[in-house]
Formats: sequence, structure tokens, C-alpha cells
Amino acid sequence: MSQIFAGDGRVVPVTLIRALANTVLEIKTGDRDGYQAVQVGAGERKAKRIRKSQAGHFRGLGSFRFVREFRSSDTPAVGDKISVSVFEEEDAVKVSGVSKAKGFQGVVKRHGFHGAPATHGTKHAHREPGSIGGGGGRAGGRVVKGMRMAGRMGGERVTVRNLKIAKVDAENNLLAVSGAVPGRRGTLLEIRG
Repeated sequence: MSQIFAGDGRVVPVTLIRALANTVLEIKTGDRDGYQAVQVGAGERKAKRIRKSQAGHFRGLGSFRFVREFRSSDTPAVGDKISVSVFEEEDAVKVSGVSKAKGFQGVVKRHGFHGAPATHGTKHAHREPGSIGGGGGRAGGRVVKGMRMAGRMGGERVTVRNLKIAKVDAENNLLAVSGAVPGRRGTLLEIRG
């Protein structure tokens, strides 16, 4: 993350995103495929690491590391390039990516439980979840599905909505998005208008 100065002198926290140029690989149509979408490829990969079926699909447009589809009613031509210049300042966008993986975590970090009080006889149980409801209650002596417990945290697809684009640098393929986006440095992000 970084920060920039807005026109009125305010400091705006931004995330700098290096946006790869996307190449249109295929246009999905409602008649042929049952839905409308645009398939794009981005990034580079060594030609020897491309499977023959992928190379045939890419039709000599390049060797792409990432291939994604986006539902769209627009119909660009196969081979067209989509760059950061399609965005303008103050546009609201959705940013999706895989969040940081944090491994196996307890209920305090994972779900925000408060834990037990530090005094009044609490011994060795400060960060435990407490009762999970068993016995002859509604659950009938079993653990109800969806019970919030300790477990693996993060590492899942997250979408952050209504982020504003603070600045577009088309020469260097950079986007400055106000606020935080999912993932760590190097995470592949999908930015949709």
C-alpha cells in the first residue's frame, strides 16, 4: 500500500496494482455456449510449458500464464488488448483475489471471540471457545453444522466491492485503488467495473 495526495490536499491511502495487459482469446455467445462472456489471457509463460491444446486455443496470440472468463455483453474482437486505460479516475470497481492464508487459528483470531475473563478463577482457558451447546438441548447431543470453531483461516476467494480508482497510469500499467485489496504481494487480482 501507499498514499497519494488528492486534489484538495487530503492524503488518500491507496493500493498500487500493476495490471497486466489482457488479450481477448475467445468470445462466448448465448447461441453457441449458452451464456455471454469474454475469455482473456494475461501474463507470460515459456512456450515449452504450454500444452498443445492450449497452444491451439491461443491461436498464435502468445503463451499466457492466466486465462479467465468475465461475463460481459460487450463483444470485442479476438486478439484485442484490454489495458488499464479502460478505467477512469473515480470509477467504482470490485476487486477479487485469494486472501492471505493464516494457517490453523483459534476462535479469538478466526471469529473474534472475546475469550474468558482474566481473573475470577479462570485457569488455562483464556482463549478457549466456551460451551458449544451439546447435551439435551436443541441439537440433541451433537455439534450443529456451522458451529464457529478453531480451524484453517484465510486462503479463500474474497471480493471487495465499491473501491474507487484514485489514479490511472496507462504508461506503466499501474492502478491506484483507494483502500485495501485481498491477498499478499504478487496475488492475481480480478478488477471488474
